[in-house]
Amino acid sequence: MALSVSDLPAMYTLLSNSLSGDEALRKPAESTLAQSENLPGFCSCLMEVITAKDLVSQADVRLMASLYFKNSINRYWRNKRDSSGISTEEKSHLRRKLLSHMREENYQISLTLAVLISKIARIDYPKDWPELFTVLAQQLQSADVLTSHRIFMILFRALKELSTKRLTSDQRNFAEISSQFFDYSWHLWQSDMQTILNGFSSLAQITNSNASHDDLYLTCERWFLCSKIIRQLIVSGFPSDEKSLQEVPPVKEVCPLLMNAIQSLLPYYSSFGERYLKLFEFVRRACTKLMKILVAIQTRHPYSFGDQCVLPLVMDFCLNKIIDPEPEIMSFDKFLIQCMSMAKIVLECKEYKPLMTGRVVDENMITLEQRKKNISGAVAGVLSSLLPNERVVLLCNVLIRRYFVLTSSDLEEWYQNPESFHHEQDAVLWSEKLRPCAEALYIVLFHNHSQLLGPVVVSILQEAMNGCPPSVTDITSGLLLKDAAYGAAAYIYYELSNYLSFKDWFDNALSLELTNDHPNMRIIHRKVALILGQWVSEIKDDTKRPVYCSLIRLLQDRDLCVRLAASRSLYFHIEDAAFSQQEFSDLLPVCWKLSFKLVEDVHEFDSKVQVLNTISVLIAYVGDIIPYANELVQFFQKSWEESSGESLLQIQLLTALKNFVVALGYKSPMCYTVLLPVLVSGLDINSPDELLEDSMQLWEATISNAPSMVPQLLGYFPSLVDIIERSFDHLKVAASIIEGYIILGGTEFLSLHASSVAKLFDVVVGNVNDRGLLSILPVIDILVQCSPSDGPQLISSTLQKMMVICLTGDDRVPTSTSVKASAAATLARILVTNTNFLAQLASEQSLLMLLQNAGFSVGENILLCLVDVWLDKADNVNYIQKKTFGFALSIILTLRLPQVLDKLDQILSVCTSVILGGSEDTTEDESSSDSMSSSRPQFPSKEFRRRQNLQTCANLHGEAFNAAMARIHPAALAQLKEALKMT
Repeated sequence: MALSVSDLPAMYTLLSNSLSGDEALRKPAESTLAQSENLPGFCSCLMEVITAKDLVSQADVRLMASLYFKNSINRYWRNKRDSSGISTEEKSHLRRKLLSHMREENYQISLTLAVLISKIARIDYPKDWPELFTVLAQQLQSADVLTSHRIFMILFRALKELSTKRLTSDQRNFAEISSQFFDYSWHLWQSDMQTILNGFSSLAQITNSNASHDDLYLTCERWFLCSKIIRQLIVSGFPSDEKSLQEVPPVKEVCPLLMNAIQSLLPYYSSFGERYLKLFEFVRRACTKLMKILVAIQTRHPYSFGDQCVLPLVMDFCLNKIIDPEPEIMSFDKFLIQCMSMAKIVLECKEYKPLMTGRVVDENMITLEQRKKNISGAVAGVLSSLLPNERVVLLCNVLIRRYFVLTSSDLEEWYQNPESFHHEQDAVLWSEKLRPCAEALYIVLFHNHSQLLGPVVVSILQEAMNGCPPSVTDITSGLLLKDAAYGAAAYIYYELSNYLSFKDWFDNALSLELTNDHPNMRIIHRKVALILGQWVSEIKDDTKRPVYCSLIRLLQDRDLCVRLAASRSLYFHIEDAAFSQQEFSDLLPVCWKLSFKLVEDVHEFDSKVQVLNTISVLIAYVGDIIPYANELVQFFQKSWEESSGESLLQIQLLTALKNFVVALGYKSPMCYTVLLPVLVSGLDINSPDELLEDSMQLWEATISNAPSMVPQLLGYFPSLVDIIERSFDHLKVAASIIEGYIILGGTEFLSLHASSVAKLFDVVVGNVNDRGLLSILPVIDILVQCSPSDGPQLISSTLQKMMVICLTGDDRVPTSTSVKASAAATLARILVTNTNFLAQLASEQSLLMLLQNAGFSVGENILLCLVDVWLDKADNVNYIQKKTFGFALSIILTLRLPQVLDKLDQILSVCTSVILGGSEDTTEDESSSDSMSSSRPQFPSKEFRRRQNLQTCANLHGEAFNAAMARIHPAALAQLKEALKMT
């Protein structure tokens, strides 16, 4: 039943009741609204409520209507198979209505409408809504400040949506929009900037801060939106000049004025303060946003940004603010972070590095690479002039001595929550916190100027250690500088090792720091832990033992932050290729104890994951795990119970448990008390994909390391069918699991799960690509080997599909050739071990139907067609498979197939090459000594059996056989006689 204008009163009542605090009113209203969402006219009714002039004061009801409207757009605007969606006529009406309602006074409602318009634009523009941007542009020409602000809200949201579409046609459409709106937006931006600065100047001169500034603030907000739109138009409206090498003119025009705007606004950051809080907040947001826009433009268009009128201006400003900021800017962390981000991305920008290219062959034609080299060379020169050696050294000193040093607020935060402090300082994205950002900039700076800065950093380190010996316990400026210098030395170990001997540093300073147990020394102990992990590649054999002992000591520290840092560094050492098990072995008992204790003591998710990683590598790399097995079982049991609902934590536990199973090997049943229940819960097909993937890998490890099959493991197998039926994402590990069950479970497994095995193979073969087939076909071959009589009958449907693959597969792709060869080898094995079954299968009517559907002519004998495949693929398989082909072809000779004589020379050629190549597969009876073989019963030789097959063929075909033999080349015949030891 369609809704109409007559339903508006009821709709208003429902929306009003849905806001009620009375559950008796709210619940029925929400239920009715939910049931009405897919009715024709529902969105139109909501739109009438939103735009009704007599409901302007009912902002809460109108906002609720806009939210239901947005949700309905998300669910029903695209026509889906399972719902009728919104009709074309109603969509057209809604689009017109939305564009006629620009001057929405309520901010939240206008924001919601802007979001839903952008969602519709992503779907409908330009095909069904070509007039969208034309109408917006027309309305901007005569709009007041409020209306233009709302239009810019829509523009920003719509452009943001459209910029993420990656098709060439979509990017072309976006470029057209950019050319349509850029000039107007840019001129308005400049005009609003002047209005804002004039307004700010006036405000700075008056003492009455109680006057209303709503109009000025609205202009500020419009300008802010305009800034984001200009960013979108420049970044997404032009191809990146990194690839095109085409200058992007707006970059040169816009960036200097953005820089000027920052410089003009910054003074008001300090002067507005508490007087004009809203405008102060705007200045803070604006300066940060403008720097972010400059960073985005540089990232997208590095060559245009490298122009003389842009890069020197921006880079010099950023360096000045980092090195010598005004006192009020020192507390403006977000802005300083953006300045550091800009400096960092410029210093590490590969487009600004000199290119090592060869000489241009044609001097009259400048290649793309040569043009890049020319531009890079020019920009590199600009950077050199901006960063002479003196300024590089100064910047390095400032970063270490000012930005690396812990503040009183840092120390308070650490004291209150050491776990949180550890992760904020060491695991956070470098662009979100001032100190990590400074560290990231320092690392890039050092990498670019290592020869200059190596001695500088060593000098700062020496100064800090001399000024604060290990005996100092007070938190002085000297101790904080030493902490900063230790951090500086830790982060660039790969370069600093040329200037600093780790052994001397450790023996004379770092190890001594650990002898001081004063609580304040946690500051230094944390950095020592960091250094021991970062410098792992520089720690030589004679220092490994004392370093391991130091890390164990740090794991016993009273401070959680220090213990977490030590645990992470221990992880690096154990995973290192040069890890010495011998030097670490006697430390294992206390290491396990401390690691288990740390897991108990930490509370945050990130902390538990980090320590679990350390435990996991301990299990994987420390050798004999048996003495600690019981403790580990208890640890896993408790940790799994406590991880309920934390899938990411459970993934880490599954990885550690897998390592535990592999380390135990055939003694893995020791952990079945915890392992089997974990497997049961992890193999639920409704588990998150990541959890299921790790559970599958644990299952594979369990089967691979099981000494025998236990009833519980047998009972889990049907879960594999459910998993594969849902998705082939885990096929490779599933194939390994099936193989393990076939080999380990034997006849007991097949008797219980024959139908599941058949179903699995049937679901996979014919429904996956070549890579998937190459995972599963070897497992089918294993089944045939382990159960030559019953196995083929069990999977007859799958074998028919394999015959189709052999006879119709595409040989033009290497993977397809491998698939065809692998399938053919399995069918050859079946002919050898169960000849009658394969002959019967080849004559089945269902197979003939499959072949006909695949476009294969079935006029010829199917077995003879397989012979052609075996002959063709004999050189595309390994020796074992080729040997199987040889056996199959020799058996073919014994069958009543007169046409086989036409292929006799090829068949005998393959058989001969298999026999003469037998050294590749020396068997026990061939390699034993004469004295040993003389004591064994004598059986007919292989050559005798092969001669028998040839004789059988001769008896079957008489003169035709002799004629075929006469056609064989004399050299090939001589090789055959040699192979069969015929006189």
